[in-house]
Amino acid sequence: MSDPAKSHPPELDWPFFDDRHRSFKVRLDDWCNAHLAPPLATLQHDQSRDAVDAECIRLVRLLGQGGWLRHAVAGQAYGAASDVIDTRQLCLLRETLAFHNGLSDFAFAMQGLGTGAISLMGSADQKQRYLPRVASGQALPAFALSEPEAGSDVAAMQCSASTTADGYVLNGRKSWISNGGIADFYVVFARTGEAPGARGISAFIVDANTPGLTIEERIDVIAPHPLATLRFDQCQVAASQRIGEAGQGFKLAMATLDVFRTSVAAAALGFGRRALHESIAWARARQMFGQSLGDFQITQSKIAQMATMLDAATLLTYRAAWLRDQGVRITREAAMAKLCATENAQQIIDMAVQLHGGMGVKKGVMVESLYREIRALRIYEGATEVQQLIIGKDVLKG
Repeated sequence: MSDPAKSHPPELDWPFFDDRHRSFKVRLDDWCNAHLAPPLATLQHDQSRDAVDAECIRLVRLLGQGGWLRHAVAGQAYGAASDVIDTRQLCLLRETLAFHNGLSDFAFAMQGLGTGAISLMGSADQKQRYLPRVASGQALPAFALSEPEAGSDVAAMQCSASTTADGYVLNGRKSWISNGGIADFYVVFARTGEAPGARGISAFIVDANTPGLTIEERIDVIAPHPLATLRFDQCQVAASQRIGEAGQGFKLAMATLDVFRTSVAAAALGFGRRALHESIAWARARQMFGQSLGDFQITQSKIAQMATMLDAATLLTYRAAWLRDQGVRITREAAMAKLCATENAQQIIDMAVQLHGGMGVKKGVMVESLYREIRALRIYEGATEVQQLIIGKDVLKG
């Protein structure tokens, strides 16, 4: 095993971290080097949908066996690593997994996002039935919030949950649902009508085999991962499957996103850091006009830009993570972290592709894979423009 005092990255010496995080990072890197090499992300563009599904499920099982999924959920009584999610460990996990393998980051993130509402507000019975299986990698969850006409504008959702003598009947559609088609259960947000707009939404756990729930469409995107549109047609759900109080679903969804939005920034750091790593190696090895590519001042300028943008994003990301671990509400800080990290990583990866020249757009080359991987992070869990609105509104409030 590597010596944590010698092997952790220099940014972990920043005051946001303690020795627990440093040794955690070293153990995680050792595990990734042993289990995620060669980087499978470079192969995804040629994989069939079935192959991607199977690989995602395999990675969830692998992450569970390694004990890493215990950090994606909360409650030691339910198999979690701690009673409260350690945001810095969550971010270190996503950054490191993204550096090594994009699909492994996705697989880990969905275990956390899909059960975030249960960890935050689930009943003891709900936690006992679902969290241990997620923490061990034996069950895959999904977070079903977006709809075809309600993405950034969550309060515009139309999926409804009408009360019955036995519970609720769900009708409507959910779209862009990660893990759609392979999840064992879905955390679904639907309109229950206690009040207009966002105040009349509730959250439910819907098992994948529940009658009335079907996969309407599988969606293919540029960096393949399981994604689908769900349809609910007279889908009956017991009252015991509602998470928290009726009408509190919007607050619960936003609280879940507050936890995991910072981790999206961390995943962007992982992609950006891998792009910088690949660019440094390429600049040292590539020979041009009797010298290495790295000997040219223009190359040094690009590398300097990439390193500076990466450090700036890292500081914002782990500031937000540290603050949340101190019990501070981080809506503004998380938005800043996601905005900066995803936008900066996109530019870093674009510069990496440019430095690689023709090799940068060749299928199977790491920077080409990263170019496809990063794009969605600027959209999901709140697009860049939404983060700007959140930040601007909060700053103007003073």
